[in-house]
Amino acid sequence: MNKRIILSAIAVTLLGSAAVLAQGQAPQHPMTFFVAREVPGTGNLGGLAGADAICQQLATGAGAGNHTWHAYLSTVTTPNAVGVNARGRIGPGPWYNAKGQLIAANVADLHGDQQRDRNAIRKDSSLDEHGMPINGVGDMPNEHDMMTGSDSDGRALPLPAAEVTCNNWTSDQANAKTMLGHSDRQGGGNTSWNAAHMSADCTKAGLIRTGGAGHFYCFAIN
Repeated sequence: MNKRIILSAIAVTLLGSAAVLAQGQAPQHPMTFFVAREVPGTGNLGGLAGADAICQQLATGAGAGNHTWHAYLSTVTTPNAVGVNARGRIGPGPWYNAKGQLIAANVADLHGDQQRDRNAIRKDSSLDEHGMPINGVGDMPNEHDMMTGSDSDGRALPLPAAEVTCNNWTSDQANAKTMLGHSDRQGGGNTSWNAAHMSADCTKAGLIRTGGAGHFYCFAIN
């Protein structure tokens, strides 16, 4: 009888310990946002389709290939194609980084439609697909410039494609530029994550010169 009572007490204790551990280790939200680290390094991403494929490949390599991934990039209307807005191609949210931190609950919060700075894009949360931070202001080299081709609302800018989207993400030349955001929300007095300043051009050297490495944001649309 005593042996049975002791074993029962041990079982209850173990169950209680397991419950405490479970409460302290809540299931992590799956990654639905990251900064693409392994990139061509220029503005030639193979168009939107090529950029999306890069996001999908990196996500799959990190174990998040069960989602459909899109690059946060806008394009400008040309005689051959209608432009698209970055905000309209990334799904409804919410989005979480590789550590399970909430980046934004929805498109409106991501862009501050009702209240500015509702998103959590900062240096310590703008992580790559493996949960590693991206170099920012004060690091060597600084790589905080994110290609977006967008205004602060996530929409295409009313300028020729060569001036804001590296010819709709097909150019790695010095005669094209793109709008850039700061993933760490620092530098030059501009804290915008998606529309801080223009690049010098769309070459690898030009993107490095302005504080980047050809990185861009990836979002899961589902």
